[in-house]
Amino acid sequence: MKLISQATLADSICDLRTRKIKKQFFTQINTLLDWESISLIIDTYYKKGTSVTGKPSYDGLLLFLMCLLQTWYGLSDYEIEDRINDSISFSYFCGLTIDQVASDHSTLSRFRTSLTNSGAYEI
Repeated sequence: MKLISQATLADSICDLRTRKIKKQFFTQINTLLDWESISLIIDTYYKKGTSVTGKPSYDGLLLFLMCLLQTWYGLSDYEIEDRINDSISFSYFCGLTIDQVASDHSTLSRFRTSLTNSGAYEI
């Protein structure tokens, strides 16, 4: 029988609290905001491109949600890509299933640049 150290147990309890707080926060945001209306605004400023390799383009709302998480948690483009692909709560907030992956950092950067240049962030 393997004994769990007190430090390990404390870390897991803190991790559970953190996940619960994140889940509550994300649930409140989803309740307060009308994502459909926000998506319509994004779609007027951001047009999905076509991939040379035939990969489907990422939805503008997904990219916007990634930008929100990035701002709230102070993450770089590389870090947000990793966190969404690794964190259940982040991927859930972005509407991704367990077998879907987030867009890469360069796609997110191009999206943000496109919205900034078009003045969409000023709305």
